[in-house]
Amino acid sequence: MRLFNPRALRWKIAALTALACCAVATTIALLVRDSNRDQLNKLARERVTLLLTTAKRHYDQGENRPTWLDVRTRDETPAPLLRALSEERARGGEAGHWYQAEKPDRHWMWAAIAVDNDRILIVRTDMYAEERGLQLQDRAMVTSVLAALVVVVPLAALATEPIIRRLGHGARTARAIADGDLDARIGSPGRARDEVTEMSAAVDEMAAALQRRLESERRFTADVAHELRTPLMGLVTTAGLLPDDDEVALLLRDRVRALNALVEDLLEISRLDAGIERADLDTVPLGEFVTDVVRRLEAGPGVAVTVPAGDGDPVETDPRRVERILVNLVVNAQRHGAEPVRITVAGNRITVRDHGPGFPAVLLDEGPQRFRTGASDRGRGHGLGLTVAQGQAGVLGARLTFANAPDGGAVATLDL
Repeated sequence: MRLFNPRALRWKIAALTALACCAVATTIALLVRDSNRDQLNKLARERVTLLLTTAKRHYDQGENRPTWLDVRTRDETPAPLLRALSEERARGGEAGHWYQAEKPDRHWMWAAIAVDNDRILIVRTDMYAEERGLQLQDRAMVTSVLAALVVVVPLAALATEPIIRRLGHGARTARAIADGDLDARIGSPGRARDEVTEMSAAVDEMAAALQRRLESERRFTADVAHELRTPLMGLVTTAGLLPDDDEVALLLRDRVRALNALVEDLLEISRLDAGIERADLDTVPLGEFVTDVVRRLEAGPGVAVTVPAGDGDPVETDPRRVERILVNLVVNAQRHGAEPVRITVAGNRITVRDHGPGFPAVLLDEGPQRFRTGASDRGRGHGLGLTVAQGQAGVLGARLTFANAPDGGAVATLDL
């Protein structure tokens, strides 16, 4: 589901929010912990200093030594405490301090002062209660951060929902424009002038400019085709009056027929681009229909139709447009490919395959383009036949795909 897609923008924003909260909480926790640690050390020093002062007084007055007072030689004194005492005396002080954490439940603050060259007074105080308090405080802060994240992450995801919806609407509109709906617009009435609104306005401006240019191109193509039609009819009539045994006349008639086909293709493309074509549906037995079209086309023995048993069921479609697509595919296979050309009818699918060099890579990547034939090894042409076929397939709501066979040859597949 898109809602639980971890790569979705809402969860990335929620993750960044969670990271920011954790960073802030960690910084505060470290500052608080350092402050509390300083307070604990200060409290521990005050305790042992008081104990050490009392112990020194008892020792100087020769009174009975309390149980918490210890007198040791230098060899018996713990090395860290002895080192701390030496460092303190080097700085001009008297007492040395050492904080010892023996076990998780044993924390001591030691203090020592030298009474002569070999004997040292030592006292210590238990800091386990204070250390336990710090641990509980750390645990409480972690629990609080986790509880905050449970609330903050869903809220962050919900807060991004309006932006996600606007971006999703923009993506759907862009796809609609790419699919040919040039009237589609994102629009942003009454919304704040933020980056998403600016992007939406830019996409709408781009779509409007694209629509104007495409409409201008369509008008130009239609106008050129219509303007050529009148003088072309005169050429056709004139060529028909020339003698049949004249080679120049035969060549002229052939070129006039090619020019007439080009103009008709241009007119057909202009109608397809304008979106005014509508399918006239009828029920036809597809296998029998395709066989009849190929027979009337007189494509020669190099073109064969195969209809597997049981695949002759009727299909509801526009037979005139299917014939136009099929004729263009067969002519393209003969002109730019190589025989044999195999036409297979299976269910509502028609497959046309030749055994030539195959479709050029640019056609497979971008689809048919008018006046572009791709690789020169597929022959010459205007690139209009496949463009017309694809446009007619769009009118039918069919799918026309192009591929190359693994063992060579071009494969065009029409799914009705």
